[in-house]
Amino acid sequence: MNHLKRVWFITGTSTGFGRALAQQVIAHGDYLVATARNIKDIEALQQQAPERVLTLNLDVQREEDAKQAVQKALEQFGQIDILVNNAGYGLLGAFEELADEQIRHQFETNVFGLMNVTRAVLPILRDQRSGHIINISSILGLTAFPGLSVYSASKFAVEGLSIGLAQELAPLGIKLTLIEPGAFRTKFGATTLDKAATQNTETYDDTAGGIRNFLSDLNGVEPGDPERAANIIVQIAEMEKPPLHLILGRKALQDAKDKLGAQFSSIEKWTDVTISADFDEPIPSSFPE
Repeated sequence: MNHLKRVWFITGTSTGFGRALAQQVIAHGDYLVATARNIKDIEALQQQAPERVLTLNLDVQREEDAKQAVQKALEQFGQIDILVNNAGYGLLGAFEELADEQIRHQFETNVFGLMNVTRAVLPILRDQRSGHIINISSILGLTAFPGLSVYSASKFAVEGLSIGLAQELAPLGIKLTLIEPGAFRTKFGATTLDKAATQNTETYDDTAGGIRNFLSDLNGVEPGDPERAANIIVQIAEMEKPPLHLILGRKALQDAKDKLGAQFSSIEKWTDVTISADFDEPIPSSFPE
């Protein structure tokens, strides 16, 4: 094996961002471990470069699946350089409309699934003292909209985990980047979006209902180009100092600025109340900055 080429391990490569990125990695000449719940959906990837591509079944909700897939990747290529946690899906509906089973499944995939795969790969990156974890989050990991509150909650969890994990891993030579896309033409609304079984339209028609209609109208005409996004991710993986956060898409950028601006204004407005909660003594010098 040519060790100048990197080994990518990508989850959820059957469609969307995962598929576009897998194609880009192959075109770039790197090695690829492509995973999906149904291996038949990704067999074509291995056929493009049989000596450089390994396709594996992986249900990220199953911790043992993650361990076995990582072990097979090691047996095939001897290392893993870049982990891309891409597997996930959206959940649409007002919170009250969503069943408990739907909410738990959302977190099992988007959050605990990501944790399962990351835990399986981390010992390898730690032993290598190198590597890059790329977590596919969402602009909805920075802000939220009605009708997507649970999906946002799962991505907020990914953001919090990633920010803390990045600090744990930096001294070990391991990088971490959060990709925060807006609306991309990945068939998100058509194939990877679960919906509430019942809709209380009278109560939520102007909130969750509005987002439901918006996503339906947007399907197939989203402004984001998955191939361009995949190319950007490959470039990020080559950087000596990649960003921790990378927003993708003009609308996503504006949404982030609007949210952070409103949050900062609120912080400023309530500063006196905020600091009044402390004792009058100075903050201990041992507090982390």
